[in-house]
Amino acid sequence: MNNTGGDFVNEKLSELRKKAMALPLSPGVYIMKNKSRDIIYIGKAKALKNRVSQYFGSQNNHPEKVRRMVENVEDFEYIITDSEFEALILECSLIKQHTPKYNILLKDDKGYSYVKVTNEDWRRISYVLQKGDDDCTYIGPYKSSYYVKNSVEQAQKIFKLPTCNRKFPQDFRKGRPCLNFHIKQCCAPCTGRVKLKEYNEYVDEALGFLKGGDAKTIKLLTEKMLEASDNLDFERAAKIRDQINSIKKMRDKQKVVNTSVEEQDIIAFAGNSKKGSFEVFRFSDGRLFDRENFIVDDPGDEGSALSEFVLRYYSIREDIPRYVVVSSKLSDAEVLEQWLTQKRGKKAYISVPQRGEQKHLVDMCRQNAFETLGQQEGISGRQYAVLEGLRDMLGLKVIPYYIESYDISNTAGAENVAGMIVFENGKPKKSAYKKFKIKTFSGQDDYGSMAEVLTRRFTEYKKAKEEGEDSGFSKLPDLILLDGGKGQVSAVKPVLLDLGINVPLFGMVKDDKHRTRAIVSEDGEIEIKPNQSVFSFVTSVQDEVHRFAIGYHRQSRTKSMKSSSLTNIDGIGEVRAKALLKYFRTIENIKNASLKELESAPKMTHDSALCVYKYYHSEENI
Repeated sequence: MNNTGGDFVNEKLSELRKKAMALPLSPGVYIMKNKSRDIIYIGKAKALKNRVSQYFGSQNNHPEKVRRMVENVEDFEYIITDSEFEALILECSLIKQHTPKYNILLKDDKGYSYVKVTNEDWRRISYVLQKGDDDCTYIGPYKSSYYVKNSVEQAQKIFKLPTCNRKFPQDFRKGRPCLNFHIKQCCAPCTGRVKLKEYNEYVDEALGFLKGGDAKTIKLLTEKMLEASDNLDFERAAKIRDQINSIKKMRDKQKVVNTSVEEQDIIAFAGNSKKGSFEVFRFSDGRLFDRENFIVDDPGDEGSALSEFVLRYYSIREDIPRYVVVSSKLSDAEVLEQWLTQKRGKKAYISVPQRGEQKHLVDMCRQNAFETLGQQEGISGRQYAVLEGLRDMLGLKVIPYYIESYDISNTAGAENVAGMIVFENGKPKKSAYKKFKIKTFSGQDDYGSMAEVLTRRFTEYKKAKEEGEDSGFSKLPDLILLDGGKGQVSAVKPVLLDLGINVPLFGMVKDDKHRTRAIVSEDGEIEIKPNQSVFSFVTSVQDEVHRFAIGYHRQSRTKSMKSSSLTNIDGIGEVRAKALLKYFRTIENIKNASLKELESAPKMTHDSALCVYKYYHSEENI
């Protein structure tokens, strides 16, 4: 049945490829449809024949998203245009009209935001996403909810306004002031010590800050401070001075996201084969005024994903900046730049910075994309960045969320054992660790030992898959790291090929001081020291697998020494010695056991039990 299905799929791909090869070498738009004639993907091409035929060739080089899309294609249509630019405009229009399943689709949910001021004696300031049908005052609208939220939070801290749910004056002196009072971020009206007139002055100053900005507010506050000082009201002057200092400190903090370029958007991508995170920093007058994040499924490769995102993002935005700065090269930057220029009405530029201030801002934007995606994946942004760096360094197709590492440990060939550890989402998963005792040979052969361990591990994987069991071996790792060099990798590679296991395999080598030096493949070494975070991570994996393997070896050697002490007793061989230790746990328990208890132990007879009892007890006591 499976073969028949495979033949049908291959036949369909062959037919579609034959149709694609008949397309002209002209620019245009292609429209993929499924069995129900629904449009599932729309794309543009500089040369229709070359682009469309790629989909229906070998599927090995396609990202997972493309493979799934191709599996569902029953037929395709195309529209020829005069230029790639016209194809881009048509593609944009058709995607907006049909919203195909496999295109990146963004929802324009950017509403307006407001500053809300309650109409009561003890007024409160907050930010809201829409006006309410009430008696409150609303300042706005503002396009950027990020700007409004940040500004209100800053105003509350600078002018020490309460953010709690207490009602005034009803809740005066009903409890201790909260932490904000003790860290000097709230004037604590709840204590009953703040006069209403003084409190409303703080509110008015906060509203002035929100309406006029920090420069205007500092100027007005400075005038008030000097006036208070001239009137010998030094306490009030000191409070105003503290407010001015708070505004200046807040402004200094914001300088890390200031830029010498007055108007620009910075767009960064972080993703894997399943999900992608697009972070947008928007700058006006050199300052960050808005930021957005979009999570999408099946983003594909970074260049294509960013290109499609830029197209979709500015399709739902009217304000196009002069500069669009992206985290990596777009697959069709020139035509997108032409489209942005036309939409803006003035020249627009797309760039990928390599150094300096702009590169720093892109890295910051990218880190935020990591963090948001990490929250979706249950992993921190820092760990996500490390795993992505490892993926790029090793040339992996996917981010290695699930890593298995192996090490061999023995003493001159004796007590030959191995340890397997697991790192999931960049952290050790100790519940998945496994121990192996080498069975197929004795003596020291690390290559043979590693081959045996991997054979047993993936034989168990295939068995679990066939029987539908969810065992400790039923999950396939994204990456295998061996504690060893090229010889270890070469010994294990044939094992994986024979078992049909397609998992990236690398070794970890140390220097003469037993410190991690590099990652090695069959093709040679890959230096990892230039990337400090990846280097630290690989070092932690190598140290952990070595610790686990040598710990198991010491445990086995201790048991063996105990077992060998039992074999000195007449009638007790290796099998009975191991059975006794397993049953009684310790030599001390065996020594204190009665004759009857020894007889009841596995593998024991009356005579052998008597020999053990005599060995630990004098004749007089028997």
